[in-house]
Amino acid sequence: MTTSPARPLPTVQLRVPTDEDARAWQRVFDDAEVMEFLGGPAELSLYEELTARQRLHDARLGFCLWTLLDAQGAVIGFTGAQPWPETKPWGPVGEIEIGWRLGRGAWGRGYAYAAALATLERVRAAGVPHVVAMINDENARSIAVAERLGMTLAERFLLPNGVSHGRRYTLDLGPAAEPAA
Repeated sequence: MTTSPARPLPTVQLRVPTDEDARAWQRVFDDAEVMEFLGGPAELSLYEELTARQRLHDARLGFCLWTLLDAQGAVIGFTGAQPWPETKPWGPVGEIEIGWRLGRGAWGRGYAYAAALATLERVRAAGVPHVVAMINDENARSIAVAERLGMTLAERFLLPNGVSHGRRYTLDLGPAAEPAA
């Protein structure tokens, strides 16, 4: 794990989302700036469906979008991986996408990078050999995280809205590390 000489990475905890996390996610993401590239703040029902889907992903795949907790156990967002939905008419169908979303109070503290590193460790351990990150061209914070992770820009494309552009970053994970004897 990489740390900055000036500041160590914060402690993060990941857990499979609970029913209660739907409310917590809505609360921390109920901010136009947080949701700027994602269509704006969403209703509770969206988060209820999303947390339920993530529990299924975890049970079936061994990974999901996990609830992200700080060292004190407070919900500050989510991070993780999930298959790109086959129902979307665009994007990397069949690929595993990693992602992160944090409430504004957690921005600028290293949480996204620390959480993304933990995600990569977990998906590698689950046998995922390759991941992608789909990021809006104007989302400088997420682009910085992807590039710090060592992801490679594979494609820049027009988003379905016909106005904005997105980026597809890729990262080969290689085989999971063998446990020490």
